Amino acid sequence: MGKDGLGKFELLVLLACLRLGADQAYAVAIVDDIRERTGREIHRAAVYVTLQRLEEKGLITTRLGESLPERGGKARRLVTVEASGRVAVRDSRAALQNMWLGLGRQLEDQ
Repeated sequence: MGKDGLGKFELLVLLACLRLGADQAYAVAIVDDIRERTGREIHRAAVYVTLQRLEEKGLITTRLGESLPERGGKARRLVTVEASGRVAVRDSRAALQNMWLGLGRQLEDQ
């Protein structure tokens, strides 16, 4: 990953993919996971665009799953987080943890 790291939404999408696992990480499930955990309303289109960008960066791969009768025979595009994606998430976590260090008093209500 370059010096720019991950954007906030990219990180949220990667975290949701990791939590869901390769067999359950697809756009609707990702949206639901982020919504449940953050309370943030997001659009599926934003997830699709972000998944495309993450795949172009080599952080994830996608594949078509099995056709599903409840989807009219349409298959889901399933997401697998690659080793480089896991490294990017760990690097983001480390950077954020370092930035939080020593900020306890500055964040307290005055």
